[in-house]
Amino acid sequence: MTRIVTERRGHVLLIGLDRPEKRNAADFELLQQFALAYGAFDRDPELRVAVVHAVGEHFTAGLDLADLGPRITPEGLRFVPDGGLDPWRMEGDGVGKPVVVAVQGICLTLGIELMLASDIVVAATDARFGQVEVGRGILPFGGATLRFPRVAGWGDAMRWMLTGDLFDAAEARRLGLVQEVVSPAELLPRALEIAERVAAQAPLAVQATLANARLAVRAGDAAAARELQPELVRLVATEDSRIGMRAFLSRTDAVFIGE
Repeated sequence: MTRIVTERRGHVLLIGLDRPEKRNAADFELLQQFALAYGAFDRDPELRVAVVHAVGEHFTAGLDLADLGPRITPEGLRFVPDGGLDPWRMEGDGVGKPVVVAVQGICLTLGIELMLASDIVVAATDARFGQVEVGRGILPFGGATLRFPRVAGWGDAMRWMLTGDLFDAAEARRLGLVQEVVSPAELLPRALEIAERVAAQAPLAVQATLANARLAVRAGDAAAARELQPELVRLVATEDSRIGMRAFLSRTDAVFIGE
């Protein structure tokens, strides 16, 4: 059964959670299909940015524990099939291209963790968030314990993770989980607008910028700084760098080719 829908729009791939009858709660099939969509996006040289959204009124009610609970083995929960990538970047390096997330309605547990593992988040004014695992007798295991404190600060992260309370889009914006808050009608168009703006930039430069920033977070400033000059030398030798320089000198818009 289809749990994930995809649509290409130029260099942008829309990836939609499509289980609205269950508020897009993630069962094993949804997780596997989602991982495969990320793998296909990462491998396709024509695709530069993904927009993750959800079908229906809600982004996700979190994990479908009735389905996933019995699948948790002594080694944990494994769901990434061959050809897939972990959207939460807990296994492997994850996708090497930018991901924009558009959130509406209820967004619980792995929904927040997906936001934290992505790059730009737009939320609708009706969005409600909750890292509610402690109320279910488990802990967040999709990255919230790693990234929530880093983004929001220790006290703010613990306020929401240790109580399981819900918070609104304005609080998510204050915490830094969300970059823009718009009306529900504007949500997907605005996310697409941002994605298309990113996709119009030189893709190799975008991916290098993303990779270096992630390296700084993972390994520290010194490790990332060591890579800056070699990456600059590599990028200056690309055709896109020449295209960008010609556009700068002629005061025209660059059309990058990803080479």
